[in-house]
Amino acid sequence: MTIDASRATGLTPTALQHLVDSGRAPRVLDVRTPGEFRTVHIPGSYNVPLDTLREHRAELLTHLDEDVVLVCRSGARAAQAEQALAEAGLPNLRVLDGGMMAWEAAGAPVNRGEARWDMERQVRLVAGSIVLATGLVGVLVPGVHLIGTAIGAGLTYAALSNSCMMGVLLSKLSYNRGPRTDIRTVIASLRDRS
Repeated sequence: MTIDASRATGLTPTALQHLVDSGRAPRVLDVRTPGEFRTVHIPGSYNVPLDTLREHRAELLTHLDEDVVLVCRSGARAAQAEQALAEAGLPNLRVLDGGMMAWEAAGAPVNRGEARWDMERQVRLVAGSIVLATGLVGVLVPGVHLIGTAIGAGLTYAALSNSCMMGVLLSKLSYNRGPRTDIRTVIASLRDRS
C-alpha cells in the first residue's frame, strides 16, 4: 500500500482490516495512553503515546520507513500525531477513521486487558462533578458558580480547538499512565518487526 499524499489521510476500519488480512499490514501506532492501550488495542499495534511521539518523533522517523496508520480513541489525537510526524518529514501517514471506537464497532479483532474508563468518560465525570458541586455551593457562597462557568468555557474551547487540557491533566494520573512508555522499548519493538 503506497499512500498518495494528495489523497485523504483517513483509512476506514474495513480497509485496514483488509490490509491486515491480505498480509500487507502497515505499522499501526496507537497514540493513546498506556492505560487506554492496555484496556483494548488492535493486535500487532505499537503503543506510542502522543506526548512521547511528539518528543521523540525524530528518533521514530528512522524506524518508520513504511506506511503508518495512527490510532487513538476517536481520531483526534491520531490527527495531532499525524501532523507532528508529517512536520518531521514522515510520508505515508494515515489516521484510522473513527479510531478504536469505529474499529470495535466494525467487529474487528482486538486484544483486551483490564477494563478502565476511557479519557472522555473521565473528563465528563470530573467536569460534571465540578459544575454540580460549584452550582450547589454557589447557592450559599456567592460567586462560586463562576468556577462551573470556567469549566464550561474550557470545554467549549476544547471542542473548538480539538484539544482538552483536562484530558491532558487526567492522563498524568497513575490510573491512566499504566506502565511508563520508554522510547528505547518502543524503538526496539519497531526494529524487531519482521
